[in-house]
Amino acid sequence: MGCFGFLKGMMFVFNGIIFLAGAAILGVGIWVKVDSGSILSFLDKIENVPSELSQVLNVGYLLIAVGALLMVIGFLGCCGAIRESKCMLLLFFIIILLVFIAEVAGAVVILVFRPLADELFAKVGTAAVQSIRRKYGEDPDITGLWNSTMDTLKCCGFYNSSDFDDSPYYNSHNMMYPPQCCPGIEQPCNKTLADSDKRITGCFPLIKQLIDENTVVIVGVALGIAALEICAMVVSMILYCRIKS
Repeated sequence: MGCFGFLKGMMFVFNGIIFLAGAAILGVGIWVKVDSGSILSFLDKIENVPSELSQVLNVGYLLIAVGALLMVIGFLGCCGAIRESKCMLLLFFIIILLVFIAEVAGAVVILVFRPLADELFAKVGTAAVQSIRRKYGEDPDITGLWNSTMDTLKCCGFYNSSDFDDSPYYNSHNMMYPPQCCPGIEQPCNKTLADSDKRITGCFPLIKQLIDENTVVIVGVALGIAALEICAMVVSMILYCRIKS
């Protein structure tokens, strides 16, 4: 009986955390959709942006769906354990099983269609460079976005400093590059300094490098989540079988 009570308590605590996390994700998703107007206005300013990039705006719907699903899972797990409801525990098990299957299928799809993702990134890179060369230093929204990104990530351009060649900023500053492209100084610099041995890498290569360096961590987290889901299904079935009809 003590083991049964322990499992009930663990189910309640674990699913309570899931419920709160789902509520937070749901709130973020609603905020993204409410504030999507500013994102749309920014994308409209980028010429030749790949049509696939507009799908990023659907992340709000994804967050809302994930948040709602987590809240349902948390509710069923908590109430099913505390009230010893076989129906709720069975629903909890079925939903977790479906989520687990969807995650496995998603991982397979990502591996199979990885080349398409690389092609999309190439299109995004072309559009980003064109946007820099046409509007950086002239359009305050584009300029501000790139300045904030480069200041935060300590990077220069999408690929490298040459992305700024022939941009309004480049032409109006006597063929100089932004300060973010200048290692060790905080003022516009020439090509020699920007392309020196200490050159500052582009934002895309930097992000890609961070992902590659943390692949083991990402895989570990994914495996950990899968393990937790399996444990949750096992515990829910143990409680289901121990509860008297």
